Amino acid sequence: MSVLPSLASALGSRSSEANIALAQQIASSENHEAIDELIVNLRNKDNRIQGDCIKTLYEIGYIKPELIADYHADFLGLLSRKNNRMVWSGMIALLTITDLKSKEVFAALDLIMETVQKGSVITIDCGVGILAKLNCYEAYFDTTDPLLLEQLWKCPIKQLASYAEKAFASITDKNREAYRNLLEKRKGECKKATQMKRLQKVLNKIAQ
Repeated sequence: MSVLPSLASALGSRSSEANIALAQQIASSENHEAIDELIVNLRNKDNRIQGDCIKTLYEIGYIKPELIADYHADFLGLLSRKNNRMVWSGMIALLTITDLKSKEVFAALDLIMETVQKGSVITIDCGVGILAKLNCYEAYFDTTDPLLLEQLWKCPIKQLASYAEKAFASITDKNREAYRNLLEKRKGECKKATQMKRLQKVLNKIAQ
């Protein structure tokens, strides 16, 4: 039975609630046929259906990433789309499966970083998240750590605490000083007390 009639666009809804509910249902039942159908319809002629399908897929990824992990090539393919929604949605999907498909995601790092360089805020956020996850692997560290530091140096100050929190899991004695120095130097750019407090909290954790 097709799941397309359960998508938000088919129900005439502008809300994402229907897609989220469908994702929960598919994840709960581990309905692989439904996932296959969603993947096929990432190329539907109707952009609304495309958007609903990728939304449902990455919502599944939040719940049970193993159900969508084998479709990493399909998500990477979205990064070359002209439709920006499909690009940042593809990045979200990749972020949910990076821990399960680190080798495949790392192999596509050039494409991912190219997408980040010209991407939206959501795309960049996901790119930093992907880098932070990959940076926890010793095999990728020498490549990903400089890229992650670069993103933290150049991101808007309002994003810095969030990015530092994501990066924290990959901070070890090897790179601790580099991150501490970066955050100390950029701390003066904070314009809000909440930004400073959040950043200082990360610095305190790094110092421990």
